Amino acid sequence: MWRTASLALAAVVWATGASANCTTGAFEGWPYTVCTASADDDLRLWHSDPGGRLFGTFERIEAALEETGVKLGFAMNGGMYHDDRSPVGLYVEDGIETAPLVTADGPGNFGLLPNGVFCLGPSGAQVTETLRFAKNTPVCRFASQSGPMLVIEGALHPKFIPDGSSKFIRNGVGVRANGDIIFAISDRPVNFHSFARLFRDELGTPNALYIDGKVSRLYAPELGRWDVGFPLGPIVGTAVPALD
Repeated sequence: MWRTASLALAAVVWATGASANCTTGAFEGWPYTVCTASADDDLRLWHSDPGGRLFGTFERIEAALEETGVKLGFAMNGGMYHDDRSPVGLYVEDGIETAPLVTADGPGNFGLLPNGVFCLGPSGAQVTETLRFAKNTPVCRFASQSGPMLVIEGALHPKFIPDGSSKFIRNGVGVRANGDIIFAISDRPVNFHSFARLFRDELGTPNALYIDGKVSRLYAPELGRWDVGFPLGPIVGTAVPALD
């Protein structure tokens, strides 16, 4: 069962105009934090500033947003990246594609096909398997390719093993039938099968995408959480009005 932030903290979040809500809870005995955004939220991806300098941290994004009268509602790492922090697969920020779609298999989790794309476009958010995305590419104002897919049309990724021994802190994203965008991060190391079941069986997302593991971090002020670590590549989150 999920528990929300305290009523006092929740009231502050709603007062800023943010409908995104982060909660903590457990699924099959494993703790998770889940953040939900609606189609009306200002959900974005960030990688570099206009001068080409990597953001890398929640703090740098927060500082940049303050200059425009908004602040971060919540945020987490938003895609896989190379050693130089450039995106591994497709990356679109504010309508500009800076990295192309990758359809080939390869090493690591990204190449564990099928992988997929998280897209924010005029018709809302969607998580789409990569080859299907390539065949009928939607318009995306923001997009990030990652892998593997966790849930594909209601089915778990075929290569996941229920008792898999590889366990890490992991984060991912799925979209419900009503358009709500669901982000989750495990608060203890979990395997892929367990993480995918969370999205399918508890969070109700027919399609869900793995974002990353080990480097997974979350910024959720209503929970008093600001994870720190080495600089990240893509970061996804909401922008909400700043208090006067």
